[in-house]
Order: sequence, then structure tokens, then C-alpha cells
Amino acid sequence: MNQTNNNRPNSDKSASNSSNNFEKSFRVNEQIDVKKVRLIDQEGKMIGVIDTFEAIKLAVASNLDLVEVSPNVEPPVCKIANFGKMRYEMQKKASDAKKKQKVIETKEVKMSFNIGKADCDLKIKQTEKFIKKGNKVRLSIRMKGREISHIEIAKTMMSEIIDKASLFAKVESNPKLEGMQIVVIFVKK
Repeated sequence: MNQTNNNRPNSDKSASNSSNNFEKSFRVNEQIDVKKVRLIDQEGKMIGVIDTFEAIKLAVASNLDLVEVSPNVEPPVCKIANFGKMRYEMQKKASDAKKKQKVIETKEVKMSFNIGKADCDLKIKQTEKFIKKGNKVRLSIRMKGREISHIEIAKTMMSEIIDKASLFAKVESNPKLEGMQIVVIFVKK
């Protein structure tokens, strides 16, 4: 009865997993198990190398956390900061970077072996629109049944299409035969 609910990803779990990744990457307060640390206070001023227990006392006195920001140096660098706020800012920065990332889609334009000239020109114009939007285009000429025996006609047709498309695009991968179709991939010049 509740089978559909079990198959859906739980948004609460995914949110807690992302916050756990940040907690695993930073050791906080009692998780810091070294004797001495290089301490930076909440204003960003270098305090110096002090005992870890004293650094935790200073952090607790200012109602903040002691966060290990650089564990690979000797002694590790720790900062007095609000860990919840720091974690939130890092998650926000990661999500902003993900939003700004541009994903290039591959659009596919298919045409038949015996397509008319006007239809072929239309497909080339459609390819041009996709290329101008910044997408890759996978153009394929399909052959059915005995048409495969006239592959040289399809190759000639593909070379004509490449010549026309060379005005606005360049060929990323040369035409190749994949089963019963000839395929070429175009990218922006």
C-alpha cells in the first residue's frame, strides 16, 4: 500500500546527508584530539599556538565553537566561530556554485534517408537554433531495410549537410555508421 512512498527519495534524509558531509569535513570542540592548536579568534586575529583545552574554554566563553579549519598543518589551525552559521554559509556557497554551472545538453535531430530538400533545410535550421543556444547536436540519417545497400548516397547526403552546417558549427566527431544510421555531432564554433 505504501510502496510508492518507499521508492521516493526522502528529502529530509538528503538534507541531513549534506549537512553530515560538512560535519565530517570539520572537527568541532571535543572532536579535536591534538594537544596544541594554532588559534584564530572570531575577528580573524591570530592568537597563536595554545593548548586545545584552553582554546575550547575561550570558544565556550564567547558562546561559539572551536572549529578545525586546516587539519593538515602542524599544529592544526582552529578558528573560534559559530559552526552552524559557518556550515550554512558553506552550503549556500556550494548551492550557488551548482546553480551557476552551465550544463550543455545534447539535442538530437533525426532524418530519413529519403528526406526532401525543403525538409532537410528545415532540419539544418533547427540544428542552427540548437547550436546558437549553446547545445551540442547529434544529427543522424536513418536507413531502413534495403536502404543500407545504398550507403554511399547517405554518406554524400551527410557531407552536404556538414558543408551547410559548417557556417555556424564545427564537427566534434566525424560521421560514423552506427547500426542502420550515420551519426555526426556538431558543436558551436
